[in-house]
Amino acid sequence: MLASFLSAFFFALNATCASHSVRTLGTLRANLGRLAVALLVLGLFAHTLGHGFASASLGWFLLSGIIGMGLGDLGVYSALPLLGSRLTVLMTQCLAAPLAALGEWWWLGTRLTALQITWGLVILAGIAVAMMPSKASPPRVRVRPIGFVFGLLAAAGQGFGALVSRKGVNVALAAGESVGNVTFGLNAAYHRILAGTVFTALWFLTLHLLRRLPPSPEMPPGKRSASRGWMLANGLAGPVAGVGCYQWALATTPSGLVLPIVATTPLLAIPIAYWLEGDRPSRRSILGGVIAVAGCIALTLSR
Repeated sequence: MLASFLSAFFFALNATCASHSVRTLGTLRANLGRLAVALLVLGLFAHTLGHGFASASLGWFLLSGIIGMGLGDLGVYSALPLLGSRLTVLMTQCLAAPLAALGEWWWLGTRLTALQITWGLVILAGIAVAMMPSKASPPRVRVRPIGFVFGLLAAAGQGFGALVSRKGVNVALAAGESVGNVTFGLNAAYHRILAGTVFTALWFLTLHLLRRLPPSPEMPPGKRSASRGWMLANGLAGPVAGVGCYQWALATTPSGLVLPIVATTPLLAIPIAYWLEGDRPSRRSILGGVIAVAGCIALTLSR
């Protein structure tokens, strides 16, 4: 469970870094830049201290990367301009956990207790309270129905990506590999990042050939060094530390328990944004955060 909390924290820190990186570099450079940083760092680790490609679970983690970091991220970036950030996050985080839990029960036979399911739902309810748009805080875009299709794709990508990772863990265990450690998590993250990077690069290449690629923003020379710093932080916080801890968590804990905790990422991003950017949270965000954190504590104690 510690790995799940660490994953949520690093993903929350990554949200602020990604925001700055996208504003200065644009979606294409920011996204490929963070993946390149992660691929370099994780690749060096995997081929020196880790086991590189020598794992029975290699194919499963590559597939997980295509589903989660490929199709899932595609759904997120497609839904954002059609639903706004709040609805996109709400759909992705609150649907991914039950999809993964149901899939793991059907495919891998993993059953959660009634108490674990209850506290998982409390966490998701807290997220809904904090993130649900209202009349006082409406979506900043005109909501379009097709956006919900992309939101469902984002949730399915995250949920089923986690499910396939769990299958990879079982295959590695059956092969006699040691899975309950940080080294395995970082090595699995490398496999996922590799597949996700190839998928993302091919997607942007396709957009370029179709002349549908959005232009990158103009960047003053004085901001280039700062933009590189944000890109480096974006890559280290999310794809390296966040995904590494995420895979470590999935190696030891069912996805139906990991994903509700990881879903608190947008709530953890609130104090980080307040600390780094002075963005003051609303009372409803604080209330939802308290509910979600209480659910996380109870879920941890219920094991």
